[in-house]
Amino acid sequence: MQNKGIVKLFAILFGLVSIYQLSFTFKANQLESEAEQFAQAKYEEPALRADAEARYLDSISTTEVYNLGVKNFTYNEVKDNAMNLGLDLKGGINAIIQISVKDILKGLANNSKDPVFNQALEQASEDQKDSQDSYLESFFSAFDEIKGDTKLASPDIFANRSLEEIEFDMSDDEVKTIIERKVDESIVSAFEVLRSRIDGFGVTSPNIQRLGNTGRILIELPGVKDKERAIKVFSTTAQLQFWETFKTQDLAGYLLQVNQRLVEAQDANNVEDTDETEEATTEIDSTDSAIEALTGQIEQDSTAVDANDQNPLRIQGLGQGGPIIGTFLAKDRDYVLAKLEENRDLLGPDYRYARFAWEKPADEASEFINLYALKSNREDQPQLSGSVITDARQDYDQYNKPAVSMQMNAKGAKIWEEMTREANETQGNIAIVLDNIVYSAPGVTTPGGISGGNSQISGSFKLTEAIDLANVLRAGKLPASAEIIQAEEIGPSLGQEAIDSGMRSFLIALAFVLIWMIFYYGKGGGFADIALLLNILLIFGVLSGLGAVLTLPGIAGIVLTIGISVDANVLIFERIREELYKGKDQKAAIKDGFANALSSILDANITTGLTALILFLFGTGPIKGFATTLIIGILTSLFTAIFITRLMVDWYVNRGGKLEFSTALTKGLFRNVDIKFLQKRKIAYVISGLLIAASLFSLFTNKLDAGIDFVGGRTYQVRFDQQVSTEEVTSILNDPAVFGSAEVKTIGDDNQLKISTKYKVEDNTVEADEEVQSKLFDALRPLLPDGMTYQEFLDGSGDLAIGKMSSSKVSPTIADDIQKSSFWAILGSLVVVFLYILIRFKRWQFSLGAVAAVFHDVLIVLGIFSLTYKFMPFSMEIDQAFIAAILTVIGYSLNDTVVVFDRIREFLNEHTSWPFGKTINASLNSTLSRTLNTSLTTLVVLLAMFFLGADSLRGFLFALIVGVLVGTYSSLFIATPIMYDTAKKGDAAESLKKKVVEEEEEV
Repeated sequence: MQNKGIVKLFAILFGLVSIYQLSFTFKANQLESEAEQFAQAKYEEPALRADAEARYLDSISTTEVYNLGVKNFTYNEVKDNAMNLGLDLKGGINAIIQISVKDILKGLANNSKDPVFNQALEQASEDQKDSQDSYLESFFSAFDEIKGDTKLASPDIFANRSLEEIEFDMSDDEVKTIIERKVDESIVSAFEVLRSRIDGFGVTSPNIQRLGNTGRILIELPGVKDKERAIKVFSTTAQLQFWETFKTQDLAGYLLQVNQRLVEAQDANNVEDTDETEEATTEIDSTDSAIEALTGQIEQDSTAVDANDQNPLRIQGLGQGGPIIGTFLAKDRDYVLAKLEENRDLLGPDYRYARFAWEKPADEASEFINLYALKSNREDQPQLSGSVITDARQDYDQYNKPAVSMQMNAKGAKIWEEMTREANETQGNIAIVLDNIVYSAPGVTTPGGISGGNSQISGSFKLTEAIDLANVLRAGKLPASAEIIQAEEIGPSLGQEAIDSGMRSFLIALAFVLIWMIFYYGKGGGFADIALLLNILLIFGVLSGLGAVLTLPGIAGIVLTIGISVDANVLIFERIREELYKGKDQKAAIKDGFANALSSILDANITTGLTALILFLFGTGPIKGFATTLIIGILTSLFTAIFITRLMVDWYVNRGGKLEFSTALTKGLFRNVDIKFLQKRKIAYVISGLLIAASLFSLFTNKLDAGIDFVGGRTYQVRFDQQVSTEEVTSILNDPAVFGSAEVKTIGDDNQLKISTKYKVEDNTVEADEEVQSKLFDALRPLLPDGMTYQEFLDGSGDLAIGKMSSSKVSPTIADDIQKSSFWAILGSLVVVFLYILIRFKRWQFSLGAVAAVFHDVLIVLGIFSLTYKFMPFSMEIDQAFIAAILTVIGYSLNDTVVVFDRIREFLNEHTSWPFGKTINASLNSTLSRTLNTSLTTLVVLLAMFFLGADSLRGFLFALIVGVLVGTYSSLFIATPIMYDTAKKGDAAESLKKKVVEEEEEV
């Protein structure tokens, strides 16, 4: 091998970089463990622990915590460089955001008052409760039913100034097309705003995707534990506005008048008291000193005022001359605003457009809250809005408290300067309002106003709140309101127990593979083992360095990669053994063995790599995760097998060592095997035909056990009085006597579970709901407190609220467009593989055989799942992980088949006088040792994880096991025979042989 020095240098650097990258993962885990231990030692309550843990990590976010000699890294930098785990492995926040299409339509219609339009909106909202149609489809249907002579292109609806594309003479169908596009553009805009906010939230590897053509957006934030903070970032519309404010003396009298009117309403029969009160009210309204007197009375004993029913507005105090009008109990905010709006007729002409807004409280536990009155107008529009903000950043105010600084564009800067100049001259205040909450209302001390467009929002901010607010303002406002229709903090799909058992089983399997390679190939197997371990290191190093996300489907890609890595070394060693059997000396045999194996290795990996590339480009979610790890794994496997193994073998031989690539027990094994594969093809066709027929019949009649991800179901949140195992609960609920299948995840703490089942998913009756809940209670009874009744379980019991906390119907999380994209990605990869094999082998018969084998394998795997899911002792649901399993089967099948085809092509060149059938049989026999070795090592890994690993992974691993067995069988008895049968007709076989010989001669 030439350029050994460069290869050595590259290998050393590659390995060191991988170790360097992975070191951040270990350091991040160490720091997070320390934070967890700190929180556990300080608090017992889970909520306080979570907050303490977050504060601990925030406190070291910019502190240098990791020294690598050349550079010191802060915690944030360590976290950014650490391995990214997906939601299914790490847990985090899962939320579905509903962008209000209703709001978008109102905006497009300029808040039309047209009765038909508004009735259609309300009818669409009602229809959405039991409809699978989008809101827009429901609106169009409702409008068509009631429209009469009204048209969508009416000037009172969509033919307005803001929608110049719509003309008065357009038909409803033409308008619908435009509205569909406008609504879609608004949802896309909301999608991008949310993406920008999440990017600024500081989450590693978030997943955000639009669900179908609806206004729903799925957001997954791996590792995030503060659900409330995340929800605020999602749902804040970021309606930033700047308003001038009234002062206490302007509207305190109004508060007292409203209060007195409410008193009169309580005692309407007492005419004398009413007259006296009116006189007192008039007197108070005109005398500032009276206001101050009453203010002092309320402040001295607000409880007494409440108690004697003379304060029905529940005023806790009036302002002291500044922009605060009054103080109220935080719990009364909705009640107070309702009463103020009901009595707006008491407002004087100068205050008729006053807009009331609450101040942002110091913290969520604040008992009192202040009320502001903003100087609005007929259009209810502020002088300045957030649309002028060009940048926002977290900052600190003059008291060194967290704040948000903002920069405006030229237009905004001019208006801001004028507003602040006027406020300075009148000694007024300007309220900075976000989503109708007053964050601050400072006075202006700068003569002539504030120039340059700089402003600052200060208030009772936590540091994270200031960071999030700056992020939200920088990203911009949502084009419509965003409702959180589902948001939860979930544990990983695999509990810690499952992860630990899976890791143990994988290590046991890996140890077996390493031992087997040494047992079969002797010292050469030891070199292959070193290359395999280096390959695993490089895979995780590259994943970490690229910021890729490791998910459950990604693990499937790594399992396949291990098979590919072993396969490449097996191919090389088998070819070296063949050269040694021919009598060549050791060095020549090694040189020719590596050279001869290269073609097979490249073809097998290129076909699998092309499949992975197509899946990466067009796939979504689990498919993309699978493709990412597979592409990385293929590249690292090629490098370690072709270069690293060769370096070690050459080093050993050049030092005088002897390598036979076999042991006493395996020497000559499979050398003289002569199985007549082609003669058995008709039997294989019959067997495969029966299996495929049974599979298709079962798929059409029995169908598949579609998981919660695809069909929806019922979900329950259950809290226990002790820590429970997700594996144990899953096992209980998957019993056919209970639900047959269920998905169990932790939510927050280990004593709280989210349980989803599709048992009777199509039955929406009350009786079905009752039956499911009853079954759930009976199944979980052994894990619940002794003596708990069914009703206590449903209601939650005691101070800890043990039992069912919530329940709802689960909507499918994989939309139709995602399923379609998955289908087209798989189909596209098969087309690309067909074309590659056609170009590489020059005959369509090879392509047909390979693709036919893939379809054969996938159908049989699906059929076995369809036939057996009802009685297997583990879940065989078709979910996102199963998609990854099918992709693994496709990759394995292609890899195996192409290796066989490559040997057939080689034998056609070497043995031109042999009959075509003899060439095929000899090729299959010569690759048998490689086929069985690769299949065995891959199966050992899968079987160990299947029997010793987590229950929740058994269905996924079972699919892989079946796929490997069927893939091995199909490469021998399906792919090659189909190629043979289609090539032998006429002179195709002879032309095939001739074509291969000519190509080799040209080379």
